[in-house]
Amino acid sequence: MISFKQLPIEAKAAVAAGVVFFSMMLSRSYLAGKLDFRTRHLLLRLQMSLFFNALMLVGSLHVWRSTVTTFTRSSAASSFCFMLWKIAVFMFLALAHSSFFTLLFLVAEEPYFFSLAAYTCLGAYIILIFFLFTLGSVEQAYKFLAGRGTKAGTGSKNRAALKPVLAVLLTVVLTVVGLLNASQPPTVNSVEIPVHKLPSTMNNLKVVLLSDIHLGPTVGKTKLAMIVRMVKALKPDITVIVGDLSDAEAKIIRPAVEPLGELDSPLGTYFVTGNHEYYTSDVSNWFELLKSFNIQPLHNENVKIVSPKSTSDWFCLAGVDDIEADVLRYSGHGMDLRKALRGCSSEHAIVLLAHQPIAAKWALQERPDINLILSGHTHGGQIFPLNAGAYLLNPFFVGLYQVGQNTFVYVSPGTMYYGIPMRLGSRAEITEIILRSP
Repeated sequence: MISFKQLPIEAKAAVAAGVVFFSMMLSRSYLAGKLDFRTRHLLLRLQMSLFFNALMLVGSLHVWRSTVTTFTRSSAASSFCFMLWKIAVFMFLALAHSSFFTLLFLVAEEPYFFSLAAYTCLGAYIILIFFLFTLGSVEQAYKFLAGRGTKAGTGSKNRAALKPVLAVLLTVVLTVVGLLNASQPPTVNSVEIPVHKLPSTMNNLKVVLLSDIHLGPTVGKTKLAMIVRMVKALKPDITVIVGDLSDAEAKIIRPAVEPLGELDSPLGTYFVTGNHEYYTSDVSNWFELLKSFNIQPLHNENVKIVSPKSTSDWFCLAGVDDIEADVLRYSGHGMDLRKALRGCSSEHAIVLLAHQPIAAKWALQERPDINLILSGHTHGGQIFPLNAGAYLLNPFFVGLYQVGQNTFVYVSPGTMYYGIPMRLGSRAEITEIILRSP
């Protein structure tokens, strides 16, 4: 039997990831009621950081072998430039690995440069791994089609060297493009949606949708202040924030949240939790902080939005907790559609706020009379090549969907970004939704 010491380092990393994952499951099952929220939060974040780092180690070894070890037998291996290249690759990988720990130690009113650099390296790491894998697969396919009878010579060695060079060049180009794209203000996307049974006195009601701002290591007060200015310029009747506002505890990042106090939509500003609010283990404090800024959390509850022109005309605006609360066994929280829609009958229009598109799907299965659901969560994939995974894992990916005759689902691609300050194949968005009375 092969001992642990005899296993290749990639296998050891996979075993370590499995051990950490198992410890996460044990923590959720046996320590949930024995630890306070803050301790649980820190333990969960630490476990998740170790888990992802263990998985990344496999990819990092492949990156090192492809971009460094491949060239050690070349004539340039002893040069000063090659030594600098080795240091650069090592620093790149070290920064990418350290990005997960910035959530624990480097969250403030404005992002630290180290956090921005670390998460940029993480984004570039994902792109580089993709191209190394893709180009490696193309190389293997070429060898298979060319036949095994051909002798390896200078041509094959050149091709082996060309693969990492091409992968690095593509990664650098896409990283720069992604950084420039994400540095731009969110685009304002105006969408008209017919809402069945919306009173005629509420025709053209304007709702501004925000989602996935992710205040934390790479998004701070300056970015949020910009978003608030853009929202105020649109003069919405209602503003809604559908989750993932922050990745940090309320007390730590409170100064960065202050611009939200300037939102002054006449019919109110409303908030529902996303999965990342539960990762902070600080939801109650977030609710209190948002209330101090006149933002009303909809914690499996609803409000009547009354027409400014007629007090007898109204529609039901409801919000549900994110489904991750059930997974994390977060006390007092979890998606409860019946409670959220208590008092909302099909005689009036119903608009539901639910962070994840899968929650929107579940809600429509239980209550097909819901007229409009506003969601986020997917980020439109945020960066290539993650777009494909986000598309496959969500029943609604991004944009407007019609379900049945009288129901619509709108999924925001996110107002900022999560961690990695890049966007490739997606664009940050503030959504201006115009409700139409049929």
